[in-house]
Amino acid sequence: MIDQHGLQLGVMTPANAVAMARERAADLVEIVPNAVPPVCKIIDFGKFKYELAKKDKIQKKHQHVSLLKELRFHPNTDTHDFDFKSRHARQFLMEGHKVKATVVFKGREITYKGKGEALLARLLERLTEVCKVDQPSHMEGRSMIIILAPDRKKKPDAKGDEKPEESKPESKPESTPQ
Repeated sequence: MIDQHGLQLGVMTPANAVAMARERAADLVEIVPNAVPPVCKIIDFGKFKYELAKKDKIQKKHQHVSLLKELRFHPNTDTHDFDFKSRHARQFLMEGHKVKATVVFKGREITYKGKGEALLARLLERLTEVCKVDQPSHMEGRSMIIILAPDRKKKPDAKGDEKPEESKPESKPESTPQ
């Protein structure tokens, strides 16, 4: 038995514990029911529930929700479109989201699975420094899918695609002898 201030009152019968809680105008709450003997505490139950809800709210606030972002390609996706989508994939991975890259085959394109595999391999090659493969490429119906997860160990700067500028030597004005 524990009172409101955290002091241990010792082992007692349930009737004595309830009577003591009523004297103090508080509630008797069973904290650890599986212990032998069970641990009870004299507290205001409304305040106890409020503090638990407050802790849960703070815990949810600090929790990061990882979303699954999807990029759709076709076997004949052009280079500009591929570059644009790979930049978005990099951005999603840097934000901590998973990326699902899908190559959708329409009609007779299904016979060119090699193009889809090559496209996903090119995407993976471009994003290797910021991701790891969560699920390798596989077919689901008429789509080829790969799922990439952010790699926490490999965190480059946010501008990953840009190349550092080369330092240019400063040109000194030529002095003319007088």
